[in-house]
Amino acid sequence: MIAQLSAKITAECPECAGALALNGNTLKGEIVTCSDCGAELEITGINPLTLDLAPQEEEDWGE
Repeated sequence: MIAQLSAKITAECPECAGALALNGNTLKGEIVTCSDCGAELEITGINPLTLDLAPQEEEDWGE
């Protein structure tokens, strides 16, 4: 049996400055939620790890 270890990485929420603990399998463009303030954040860079507020989805009103 092979055990796979995921490294934990931390980042700071750009909205509330709270600490986020993410696993090492995060991908650029992935959306994560801050456990402190609930903000939806997009991973914009991996090395170094950078976060930004996720873009809001707009209504298309059936178009």
